[in-house]
Amino acid sequence: MYKRFLLFAFIPVLLLSCNKNVLKKNIDPGVVNFKVSYDENLDNVMYPSMMLALANYHGNDEPSFFSVSVTAPKNNSVMRIVVDSTNLNFVSITQESLPKKGMTYTFKPVIKWKYDNLYRLRQPGYVDFTFTCFVNDEEVDVKNIRLSYRPINECLLSLVNNDGTYNDYRWLFAAFVNEDHPKIDNILGEILGQGMVTTFEGMTSEKKIDNQMRAIWYYALRRGMAYSSIANTSNSSRPANSQYIRFFDDVYNNRQANCIDACVFFSSIMRKIGLSPIIILEPSHAYLGYYTDKNKKKIALLETTLSGWVNLPELDRHFDADSNRLDETAFNSISQFLTEKQKTECLEGRMSLEDIKKAVSNNLFDKAAEYRKESFKKNKKLYDDENDSGYQMLVIDELRKQIAPIPAVD
Repeated sequence: MYKRFLLFAFIPVLLLSCNKNVLKKNIDPGVVNFKVSYDENLDNVMYPSMMLALANYHGNDEPSFFSVSVTAPKNNSVMRIVVDSTNLNFVSITQESLPKKGMTYTFKPVIKWKYDNLYRLRQPGYVDFTFTCFVNDEEVDVKNIRLSYRPINECLLSLVNNDGTYNDYRWLFAAFVNEDHPKIDNILGEILGQGMVTTFEGMTSEKKIDNQMRAIWYYALRRGMAYSSIANTSNSSRPANSQYIRFFDDVYNNRQANCIDACVFFSSIMRKIGLSPIIILEPSHAYLGYYTDKNKKKIALLETTLSGWVNLPELDRHFDADSNRLDETAFNSISQFLTEKQKTECLEGRMSLEDIKKAVSNNLFDKAAEYRKESFKKNKKLYDDENDSGYQMLVIDELRKQIAPIPAVD
């Protein structure tokens, strides 16, 4: 009985001893000195629109927003970093070799984002990331980082870095251009139904490009696109300047757009039919440009905000089908966009409502095409100066090689 007691008494001690061996760490976390940081210039703020825009980026300077550093505890160690899953990312694993003992190595772990979830972020919020460091398959340390994130519609425009330098991020506008949007196919059918063009021929001739642009312009006017200057955000990050941008379907559904929203809307349709849009940037303003030749030497301009100068759908309520005339109020609202001959024909009831709308649209298109010519000519040298970030020409065809369109998600 006594021997059996001694045997049972010994077993827990043995098990306890085994557990101590299991829990014992062979690698000192203090030696490894595992550190995790988020891009310090971004002020602990995530911009989902940037993550989606760079999803297809494969340049030599491929961006990574996180950085990890470890010191090799032994020669030829193997480090593995595991980033836990959150509502914004899948489990992400980075494994690298650490050749020399005592040497500190820095890596940029690639995060496997849940892109559909990023797109659905329509309100700001917070997310906690957990990074676990393994060396030679032994768990060494764990680090946690809490970041705030901005809504998907918010686009980073510029950033003042900690060293006082300035970065311009307005190239991200290209990500809001979405030629793959599912609504565009139906829109193209509507544009053809207007009768201004019978087919879309892309970059064929200057005349055919002009006809296609007038047809898109007329569609926007018939849709009743109004100018709306909403751009502000609640972003309190001091180094960052950002702007709210409406997606293609936001403009389509709400029929409102500011200068960049309208450029995004027009550019999306243009890209779909093979035209080559350019978003032309000045300080605090954007307008549309597009190439009119296959060699991309000639550029036409279009001040898209002028689409809000008239409300063509409103004319329907003021047109008397019996007399074939607009009432005085409606006529006065559009008369400045008619030639003298057209005014006479309109007053005499010799123009159908559709003819009136097309005449207004074409004349306003001519005005929008001329509206920025003097400014563009005056600032041409600034657009050509790579060191002047205030004036830029964003050629969407070129940017698309690296900047993916933010996808529409139901």
